[in-house]
Amino acid sequence: MFNKAKHIRDKYIDDDMYPSIFCTGCGIGNVLNYALRALDMCKLDIDKVVFASGIGCSSRLPGYIDADGLHTTHGRALAFGTGIKTADPELSVIVFTGDGDCAGIGGNHFIHAARRNVDMTVVCINNHNYGMTGGQVSPTTPVDKKTTTTPYGNVEEPFDLCKLAIGAGAPYVARWCMGYPYESVQAITKGIQFRGFSFIEMLAPCPTSYGKKNKMKEGREGWDWYKENTIPKSKYDALSPAEKKKSEKIVIGELQNMERATFAARWDMVVEKVKKG
Repeated sequence: MFNKAKHIRDKYIDDDMYPSIFCTGCGIGNVLNYALRALDMCKLDIDKVVFASGIGCSSRLPGYIDADGLHTTHGRALAFGTGIKTADPELSVIVFTGDGDCAGIGGNHFIHAARRNVDMTVVCINNHNYGMTGGQVSPTTPVDKKTTTTPYGNVEEPFDLCKLAIGAGAPYVARWCMGYPYESVQAITKGIQFRGFSFIEMLAPCPTSYGKKNKMKEGREGWDWYKENTIPKSKYDALSPAEKKKSEKIVIGELQNMERATFAARWDMVVEKVKKG
């Protein structure tokens, strides 16, 4: 295991970026580990891979990778990713984003990238708040949970990002949390290999901004919360309709896997029609 980790680090990581900015107990570094292991399993030419991100803790990840990347403006990572893939369809595009970056200011780009079925892999790290800018409420903050802008508890229903992606037309959708490293690597691997818009939501604790306000000050407490409040899809599917309705746990696993014509494929069809007159 150590040799594998060293191989990943030496092959993909820019040592000049260390030490990392991530807080103790934060899951974002783990997501980078999972993503790089998935990338290595896919045996992609790193010179043919472009990483894109917006603004936020999770969006700092491309900076740690010794590869081409774009650290874009807030919420615009998917718009830039669409441009990259459209300009050069041979490139593999991997986007790192967060719940605020993706579903808040970037929500419109999110649903339309899924609708168009742009061939890119989106790894969305959901820590239920705007962790980098002060711990404000985000589109995924659970009801009653406290943030700097909801000191008495959030009153708004949160987005289920995976349901939103599926509803917008994303053909590959999966969700995991930090306690499932092998499954997470496998999901990101599938997402990279998938031809079309793939969305992988990673539930990650934020002990500094979110955790301190919600009785999860220690890193392990956040990790344990996700273990206790999630249910694998296989177990959820086995529940009765009444039990499903009563369950408040977050469903994790592969939630969507289907084939659909990509944006590039439909564009090529239009080009052929134009050529034929």
